[in-house]
Amino acid sequence: MGAFQKIKEKIAGMGKDDFPDEFNEDFIEIDSNADAAKPRAKILVKPYAVEDFSDIKQVIDDLREGYTIALVDIRSLRDKDLVELKRAVNKLKKTTDAMEGDIAGLGDHFLVITPSFAQIYRNKEVEDMQ
Repeated sequence: MGAFQKIKEKIAGMGKDDFPDEFNEDFIEIDSNADAAKPRAKILVKPYAVEDFSDIKQVIDDLREGYTIALVDIRSLRDKDLVELKRAVNKLKKTTDAMEGDIAGLGDHFLVITPSFAQIYRNKEVEDMQ
């Protein structure tokens, strides 16, 4: 006798009393307020001042948590060391790409970095002029 035939006979021979009580009810009650009771994490828009390469560690750590939109002031680093600025911006770009976020310059002094659920608006006319 095949395995499927044995299973079929076993199931056919089971009565209503052979199943646990929760399977004998016609419906199951679901608590619709269970998800509403959970507190949702708020999105934090946080400013950062980057004066040297090591300052981006805190920015990256906060971005990886996924609930932070970073406004990064790069003015001090730009005035101090352009090589370190490029290194810092590249590291921030790689991290942003890895988490599928978005990064854009805001003027000459700021970077805006968002998590994956947010996108930075880019005006077509402004992009065409650059």
